[in-house]
Amino acid sequence: MIELRHLRTLLALKESGSLAGAAKKRFVTQSALSHQIKELETRINSSIFIRKSKPLAFTQEGARLLNLAEEILPKVIETEYDLKQGLNEGGNQLGVGIECHSCFRWLMPVMEQFRTTFPQVNLDLSSRHLFDSLNALEMGELDVVLTSDPVPGQAIAYQHLFDFEVKLVVSKDHPLAKLEYVTAQQLEKQTIISYPVPLERLDLYRHFMEPAGVEAGEQLHCDLTMMLLQRIACRDGVAALPTWSISESYGLNLTSVKLGAEGLKRPLFGAYRKDGRNVRTAQNWLTLVANEGLAKQHKLN
Repeated sequence: MIELRHLRTLLALKESGSLAGAAKKRFVTQSALSHQIKELETRINSSIFIRKSKPLAFTQEGARLLNLAEEILPKVIETEYDLKQGLNEGGNQLGVGIECHSCFRWLMPVMEQFRTTFPQVNLDLSSRHLFDSLNALEMGELDVVLTSDPVPGQAIAYQHLFDFEVKLVVSKDHPLAKLEYVTAQQLEKQTIISYPVPLERLDLYRHFMEPAGVEAGEQLHCDLTMMLLQRIACRDGVAALPTWSISESYGLNLTSVKLGAEGLKRPLFGAYRKDGRNVRTAQNWLTLVANEGLAKQHKLN
């Protein structure tokens, strides 16, 4: 029997154009996604896409199933939404939690666009839960959360929005400033300037220094991006920031350097409760966030 999860996988394959991209969208491993595809192909006794095709191309059978997915899934989502709206009140409120201090500035145009498009919805953007946002989401205190560190669970759905790059920001006269990229070892005992976030939650430490066994130096905190950038310009330390934050350093004596030869890439997900009272509203918000984020990445690149 063909299941909804199979249809959602087909849509993810079409939207991403690859197994790796589809796995990210479905928030499963590539191995698990491949297993699910083989299971579906066994049930219909046919392949659903042409192996090693670039871009990914569907077989006739796969294309037929894809058409079915595009017809059925929107109706399923709409029906679920309508049923939940009949059982829950307060669908005109959308509480958004953010685990990223530097996201607020570029999200302002998205907020304005959302409020213009959905004037009946009261949008509340907050960072008060910080790294407890996913727990607040599960408890019903928030409706949607933007996070780079999803936690698998049955109650929460994750939608991959886009990937962004984190770079090391240093003053132009810093010894690391002239390098094409830095290694983790070159950051040994360096003073790190960051937002008020524990060291173990920093991308620079968790995904770059700690895996290499490199010990961080002193950590200094700044609440505001501009204050943080000014302290780096004064050579008080170094910081790792998303590229959209680095664009705010215009006029300061700063430069950015890749973290590692391949650069440090991080994903951004939108999380919402599967049984939430306003799933469709959350998805509409996340679509705007994804569009704005992708456009900003294109400009920065």
